[in-house]
Amino acid sequence: MVESDLLFMKRTASAVWNGNLKQGNGTLSTPSGTLNSTPYSFSARFENGAGTNPEELIAAAHAGCFTMALSAALGGAGFTPEKLATTATLTLEQVEGNWTITAIHLELSGLVPGIEAARFTEIANDAKANCPVSRVLKADITLAIKFAEEETL
Repeated sequence: MVESDLLFMKRTASAVWNGNLKQGNGTLSTPSGTLNSTPYSFSARFENGAGTNPEELIAAAHAGCFTMALSAALGGAGFTPEKLATTATLTLEQVEGNWTITAIHLELSGLVPGIEAARFTEIANDAKANCPVSRVLKADITLAIKFAEEETL
């Protein structure tokens, strides 16, 4: 199967929760095994407990999606990145009494030979707007860029 043959894909993940919200706990799993009964809990989500949480996973998904989309866009423009590194910081806060993801801030560092900083920024902003995870999220998504013309990352 070549890339153009793909019309849609489905990805799955599962969650199991035991107990009440504050004292309970759960696990998250994916068919790939990347998450395999990975623990999550109230304390991992709203305090500093061990395990993961949905917001951390959304941030990881956004960082990964954006970085791959940027690599593809750079390649389409004739540039090959040596290194792209993105950190996504998700903000979860109370809005009208409901926990709400209100923002995701992307911090990008890139080393791309032969590209000017302005063109890199233009392509990065397009990738931010158009990666699949950005398109599904309705939060305010921001982007900070560090561009290097030589290895300083």
